[in-house]
Formats: sequence, C-alpha cells, structure tokens
Amino acid sequence: MPGRIAPIRLQDPDCTIDVSINSRAKRFTLRLRASGAPALTVPRGVSRSDAEDFIQRHRGWLRQALGKRPDVTEVTNGAAVPIDGKMYRVSVVNGRRMAPRVDGDCLLLSGDGAVGPRVAAWLKLHARDRLQPAARSYARKLGKRINSISLRDTTSRWGSCSSARNLSFSWRLAMAPVEIQDYVAAHEAAHLVEMNHSPRYWSVLEGLMPDYARHRAWLKREGRALHAYRFEGTS
Repeated sequence: MPGRIAPIRLQDPDCTIDVSINSRAKRFTLRLRASGAPALTVPRGVSRSDAEDFIQRHRGWLRQALGKRPDVTEVTNGAAVPIDGKMYRVSVVNGRRMAPRVDGDCLLLSGDGAVGPRVAAWLKLHARDRLQPAARSYARKLGKRINSISLRDTTSRWGSCSSARNLSFSWRLAMAPVEIQDYVAAHEAAHLVEMNHSPRYWSVLEGLMPDYARHRAWLKREGRALHAYRFEGTS
C-alpha cells in the first residue's frame, strides 16, 4: 500500500515490529511503545528492505529491550492490581450483588462473570472521576474550555488533545499515582494553548505544574508496567 510499510516479523527475537512513515522524520527511530510492542519510525521514501536492514543491525538492542519488559499479569480473582499507585488484591465475594468497591487493601467484586473485564470497567470509571475534573480545572486556569473528554486503552500515548479541544486519556492512568494522573491532565490541558511541544508549550505546562519534569520522568520509567496488566475482553 502506498505510504505504508507492512509490519516486519522476526524470529530472533520473537516479535513483530510495526513500521510507520513520518514525513518530518530525519532518521530511523526504533523504540518500544508504552505497551511494550516494538515500533520503527522511518523517513518518507524509505523502502521495506531499508527498514529490514536497519532492524537486523539493531537486533541486539531490540533483544535486550524486550528482555527488560515487565512480566504480564492476568487480572483474575486474587491478582494484585495498582489503583492510584497502591496495590490492591482483587477479591470475588459471594452473596448479594454490589458495585465493585475498595475495602482495605482489596478491590471487592460480587457475582459471576469474567473478572478482568469488570475490573477494567471499574478502572475506567475511576479514571474518568479523576481525570475529567483535573483536566477541566487546569483548562480554567488557562482561560480555556474543553469540548469533550474520552477514555481509551491507548498503547503509544497517555493522552492527546485535538484542535477541536477534545481531550483523550488512557484509562490505565487509574493505576498510576494520583500526582501522575494530575500531570497528564495538566499536560493535555496545556495543549489547549500550544498544540506542540515547543519551548512556549513547556513554559505553559510549568506554569500549571512547576515540578512536571519529575512526573514526566516517572511515566517514562514506570509507565510501561501499567500495560503489563491484561484484562481479557477489554478494548
């Protein structure tokens, strides 16, 4: 297909690399997404064979990076899941039906049905209740208005802001510490002023959150672990 390069499959290490073409890119960039999936960005005009050659030359780095990915946790009854940065044990209790709730160090669920999707649904609501008011509060401080806020299970970014003032966040942020959730809310609200990452943008963000760099560093260091939790049947 014109303008696209099909994913490249490797046997060693065992992985599939998504390849994207960026007209503004000046060089090849191989990285792991927040989900842990490898991705290659290439400049326009690069052929599939060029991309394959680059990956072959960097298989050692890729093997090492994939080896450092956090172990996957299947969210089932008894699994430990972070909520606001603290670990809670998922516990299915018998008896009357009730909405999922935190009790002590447990996230209690009742009734039958797959556990993972129900935990994910609760996390989405928790993320909404945290991120929506935070984002709108930061927008008001900037004298801006948000059109809409949505939640998704994104793999390449924690949030986004469109020119139509629509903000989107990853609901997996519900598992991160509250200050990290606030940082991402402020980060996207600042894009209502500057739709880029120019020096002016970072100045706007600093005005909202002077210590943003510390939270940004946490996401780069720890964020991938939030994608290591698997909620069967979620999207």
